[in-house]
Amino acid sequence: MTPRPAAPATTAPRRGKLELDPATVRQARSLARKAGRPIVTMAKRHTTVSVERATLRLAGLSGADPDGTPWVNRLADAVRADVGLEHGLALPVWDALLRGEADDLDTLAQKASAGSVRFRLPEGRDATRARSASRKAVGGGIRRIDQRRRERERMIARVGDAPATPWIYLIVATGDIHEDIPQAQAAAREGADVIAVIRSTGQSLLDFVPEGATREGFAGTYATQENFRLMRAALDETSRELGRYVRLTNYASGLCMPEIAALAGLERLDMMLNDSMYGILFRDINPVRTFVDQRFSRQVHARAGIIINTGEDNYLTTADAVEAAHTVTTSQLLNEYFAKEAGLEDWQLGLGHAFEIDPDVPDSFRLELAHAMLARDLFPKAPLKWMPPTRHMTGDVFRGYLLDGFFNLVGALTGQGILLVGMMTEAVVTPWLSDRDLALQNVRYVMNAAGNLHEDFVPRHDGFIERRARQVLGETIDLLDRIVSDTDAAGDPPLLAAIADGTFGLMKRPADGGRGLEGVARKSAAYYNPATEILEDKS
Repeated sequence: MTPRPAAPATTAPRRGKLELDPATVRQARSLARKAGRPIVTMAKRHTTVSVERATLRLAGLSGADPDGTPWVNRLADAVRADVGLEHGLALPVWDALLRGEADDLDTLAQKASAGSVRFRLPEGRDATRARSASRKAVGGGIRRIDQRRRERERMIARVGDAPATPWIYLIVATGDIHEDIPQAQAAAREGADVIAVIRSTGQSLLDFVPEGATREGFAGTYATQENFRLMRAALDETSRELGRYVRLTNYASGLCMPEIAALAGLERLDMMLNDSMYGILFRDINPVRTFVDQRFSRQVHARAGIIINTGEDNYLTTADAVEAAHTVTTSQLLNEYFAKEAGLEDWQLGLGHAFEIDPDVPDSFRLELAHAMLARDLFPKAPLKWMPPTRHMTGDVFRGYLLDGFFNLVGALTGQGILLVGMMTEAVVTPWLSDRDLALQNVRYVMNAAGNLHEDFVPRHDGFIERRARQVLGETIDLLDRIVSDTDAAGDPPLLAAIADGTFGLMKRPADGGRGLEGVARKSAAYYNPATEILEDKS
């Protein structure tokens, strides 16, 4: 394996300010490992149709039939009908190529779609030849991801980086990629460091990735390889104009998490929303399916040098932000374990948390400050992704603008790494360009006036903020201890039982329910996936 470039420094390690007991912090991490390890074991024993399709994409298969169904789906369905999913797609597919059924993957997919190819699981020498051929083909895609990572590092060195954290993260998504591009470029010129193109509503429930540039979406723009390419090229142009690298974000979640992760690596995206819990809780995607998909997608992100953003902030849109604060910390610790097990480094962990306490609660600002400081002290080397108020935005734009200013101030006080720009028109309309400009002015004022305040701010020893942080950490340990102590009658990992009980976000999601379960298979003794083999190669 070729040496990888040095990781960019998103935020400098900081000394903790809450005087948390180190033994208590170690206990919390130990319990998170105990809760997470059975999930990793489960993920290693299973594959999904999206993992296998992502492998075909890494080997170069792209495009769609006249009806818009991607060729990776057509080929995967044909192989699965003949030999099942439990062996993986690589051996049957490359065996067919070596037997002369087609000259390349594109032709094979088309013939398979027409029913003119039959697949088998090769054995002996045929299996060895198919394994070697598939690894060579998929290795080409992973080398392309390596190349795009080096390209990012070269560009940052040449044009410059954002001057300091927090990186200002702003959402742009009209549904039309050709409208998104000028809006994204305008946002970057006004100070945004990260442009997030949120996906069209419902795309996470599609079991395929649309093809081509799209011009119609619902409250977002479809995540496609061509849309990734177009936006990346536009932001590269703006990066050269501004003299600082502008990062691009999209969403690797839902039923096609592994495929979108692969496409993001191939098209040099910089951040990806990537969290199985979001799909489980808020899109009712089968927990087993999405934990398997998450592990593979994070291995791709680790290789590509992509920063992940996790979705703990979403819990507080359904659960009370004070009473459920410990569920956010619990999920952050679990996400840290899952991410590092998949190969991600601290600088890639944009762990999510949010400013969602009801502003009418007494001492709401101090409580928000305690929660943000707890996250910052628990994960000192991680950038963290600090999310603005949404749940208690009422439509009063003046009050909303003030709340966003308080949110920005907490970000400054606690040294957050990624600051999502809040919109005063949240809950009223999809923000206009003028709304975004005002929101960026809010961020710029707070950061210019108080951006380094975290250097001076230390809460009073054993005061309100410190006591609240300790309370949340203690409740986190209690919850993790209950999770790992639970014995599920069905033999499922305890974390799956906790998810089924509604522990997170008040959503109950059983392990045998949800969308996409039919796309999961337990690996056979003959299973082979060259992408997994290469991504897990530690040599």
